[in-house]
Amino acid sequence: MNEQPEPSTRRIFVALAPPDEAKDELARALQPAYDGYPRLRWNRIEDWHITLAFLGELPTTAVPALRTALAAFAPEQPALHLGLRGGGHFDDRLLWADIDGDLEGLHRLATEVRALVRSCGVDFLTRPLRPHLTLARARRDDPASVPEAAAALDGFHGRPWRAERLHLCGSNTGRGPGPIHYRDLDSWPLGPPEGS
Repeated sequence: MNEQPEPSTRRIFVALAPPDEAKDELARALQPAYDGYPRLRWNRIEDWHITLAFLGELPTTAVPALRTALAAFAPEQPALHLGLRGGGHFDDRLLWADIDGDLEGLHRLATEVRALVRSCGVDFLTRPLRPHLTLARARRDDPASVPEAAAALDGFHGRPWRAERLHLCGSNTGRGPGPIHYRDLDSWPLGPPEGS
């Protein structure tokens, strides 16, 4: 009875997500920062992802064609060996965790995903891939918390893991003052890693 109607547009992106064990390991390393920087707007752990292509606000009617194309594409792409390592920040406002591992394969996958999306007739702003997990954002009046929290992650080096699924994600429908939440619209298994 309380179901929200499907929105006419949604913010869409294609991504990889670390497994729960890798996210939990990073969350444990972040505990001092959670405690020490409570004014940061921390992303929910279930929203952590590596964006391959951010498509922006799209009509909901564009999603079925993307689903079909990505479902056929994903099994042909090798799973990637990745890891989480250290942290950094953009403009003292956005805290992120760095990605380690098969970065060449990650860049190749992003390039191919972006070409596939364009072949579906979806035009979007292309930015260079800077693989990361967004962890938190600072408030405008807090220029110090993000750089300090990033420095505290310098020694973090998580265990390697395998990215085995490609995700088509959309933002929550509400655009209130709270954080944006994401959900899988669909996901598909990638193929075996190269050399398997």
